[in-house]
Amino acid sequence: MAKLTKKQKEAAAKIERNRLYSLKDASSLLKQVASAKFDESVDISVRLGVDPRKANQMVRGVVALPHGTGKDVRVLALVTPDKEAEAKAAGADFVGLDDFLQKIKDGWTDVDVIITMPAVMGKLGPLGRILGPRGLMPNPKTGTVTMEVGKAVAEVKAGKIDFKVDKTGIVHAGIGRISFDADKIVDNAHEIIQTLIKLKPTAAKGTYIKSIHLSSTMSPAIPLDPKAV
Repeated sequence: MAKLTKKQKEAAAKIERNRLYSLKDASSLLKQVASAKFDESVDISVRLGVDPRKANQMVRGVVALPHGTGKDVRVLALVTPDKEAEAKAAGADFVGLDDFLQKIKDGWTDVDVIITMPAVMGKLGPLGRILGPRGLMPNPKTGTVTMEVGKAVAEVKAGKIDFKVDKTGIVHAGIGRISFDADKIVDNAHEIIQTLIKLKPTAAKGTYIKSIHLSSTMSPAIPLDPKAV
């Protein structure tokens, strides 16, 4: 097991053992324990009482974070010529179709989100083995397959993210940057937690939100009190 650095030990010492923090206290403490020289990502991990192997207990959705993610999201709009101007006006970084499909076939995936139209999905099917593992395959459920291309691009640029419970029952999401005010971290975290609560599957039994942890890229995780949020 790797030894903790001096900074890591100092950060861990600030987090009280066996204490479950309120969202407000955890957000403030997170800014104290983050010590990297770059603007770390703020991440939330929520363990759910679901069995992701069962289709009726899969939790997946989208949420518009009130203060965005703090990240410059690179958007590729795979659209027909009549939608190109709309996508560009909304702020898409890359706009086109066949030329970008060929680039993806050749291994290019230097984007964060791909937005497309229902009519184009047939062409994307063969690229599933490339886009799927990278989480880039557009999906109607996340709003990335739509005729309202401009709206979808603008929402993603403003801080709309999608999330999905993993095979261990945990939802991981980036909800901001450590440079954010603590109140903004609270707002963004609250928004995704409330969205998860609304998405509770009817088939899920027992405790739904089992644990919540807040962390930054390099910091220890801070446990939250699920009942308090």
